[in-house]
Amino acid sequence: MHRFPNEPVEEDGVLRWDVEGLRRAVWDGLRRAGREQPVESVAVDSWGVDFGLLDGSGRLLQRPAHYRNARRAASFESVLEAIPSRELYGRTGIQLLPINTIFELAAAAAGGDEALKKARRLLLIPDLFHHWLCGSETSEWTNATTTQCFDPFARDWARDLLDRVGIPTAILPDVVPPATLLGVSAEAGLGGAQVVAGATHDTGAAVAAIPLRPGCAYLSIGTWSLVGIEASEPVVGDDAFRANVTNEGGVDGTYRVLRNVTGLWLLDESRRAWAAAGHDYEPAELVDLARSAEPFRSLIDPNDPLFTEPGDMPARITAFCRGTGQPAPGDVAETVRCIFESLALKHAETIDLLAGLTGRPIDELHVVGGGARNELLCTWTADASGRVVLAGHGEATVIGNLLVQALALGELASLGEGRELVRASFAERRYEPATGAAWREARGRFAALERHAGVTA
Repeated sequence: MHRFPNEPVEEDGVLRWDVEGLRRAVWDGLRRAGREQPVESVAVDSWGVDFGLLDGSGRLLQRPAHYRNARRAASFESVLEAIPSRELYGRTGIQLLPINTIFELAAAAAGGDEALKKARRLLLIPDLFHHWLCGSETSEWTNATTTQCFDPFARDWARDLLDRVGIPTAILPDVVPPATLLGVSAEAGLGGAQVVAGATHDTGAAVAAIPLRPGCAYLSIGTWSLVGIEASEPVVGDDAFRANVTNEGGVDGTYRVLRNVTGLWLLDESRRAWAAAGHDYEPAELVDLARSAEPFRSLIDPNDPLFTEPGDMPARITAFCRGTGQPAPGDVAETVRCIFESLALKHAETIDLLAGLTGRPIDELHVVGGGARNELLCTWTADASGRVVLAGHGEATVIGNLLVQALALGELASLGEGRELVRASFAERRYEPATGAAWREARGRFAALERHAGVTA
């Protein structure tokens, strides 16, 4: 109905989300939807970990900090001094990443942040929009579990850990499961629509819409590649800790056992750099260019810290390749091929890791999100992993959001019924892996590169 850009802004040295602009744009979209036909329900999903702070009157105190802001990363080591990394992982089940909510809150607490001092309630991004829609002040399970502030075993906030780094726990909201009715909205021309806490984390919503079966893993490929399996319990043993595997809440009491891989962010930032230089490439054009470039000339570790923050991504890819003794990409085609081949190799490595950790054989990979439309990336992921890739819908998050709303309203009886509906509604494109020595050799090179992770940062 309505699409719009989501551009962060910098204020006083902190990268923040322009939530006022997002709210105006979302409300415009809701009004358009309401003019088409009556709206029965609405549910919001978004990225994880980021939050807004409300004062005693329910007003937003400041724009939410962006998970890529430098202040958050700077607090990483100090938090781990107060809470040893193995303890933090064992209690929360969440991979140790500088983007996690606990590090932003700890940085704000240590810096005497005035908004944090004045805050009465913390709401994650989708919860903030639900608040604006109907006044609710709750957090939802699939997103609360991403924060590294939540104990999935106790199913409550890990308040004792947060106390140790000075984070005020009285601001934390109650946590509700997916498919919870939050209230009725009179906002944005919705005319009494039910507001539903669906799977508010976008990956949680996407996974809900994947017709998984035993032996399947999922790849939700967008800005991030979320590579994982669905499980009934968190996986938090020593091997999982060493592999930095994360356990995020899913729909119907499940867990998303996964790893975050830096995904098409690499391409998006490269496109931004090329556009600034006067060359505005469409994604399909870049795929064609990559197809024509020399195979396996240059490889990068997508999760190297060098690629974390916004900036000139092609220059950083060049720096990584030179720093690891490889020829640097010589043009746009070689840069894009480097990105796609490296992502395919990282996907393959992560699938092998998850299969080993869980003891579950994995023979099929379900790809959803924007990456499902990228035939080249799907083909190379199948080839690199030696597994069948089934490319599903590019808008799986929207579909999963709708399924959970339908569960809340009694339109569907179970998640399984919803997934069968997806299977019957949307065709998947099948990619069979090609055999050959080239990808095996590339995997060996890729593993060697990872042993030098961070050397160029």
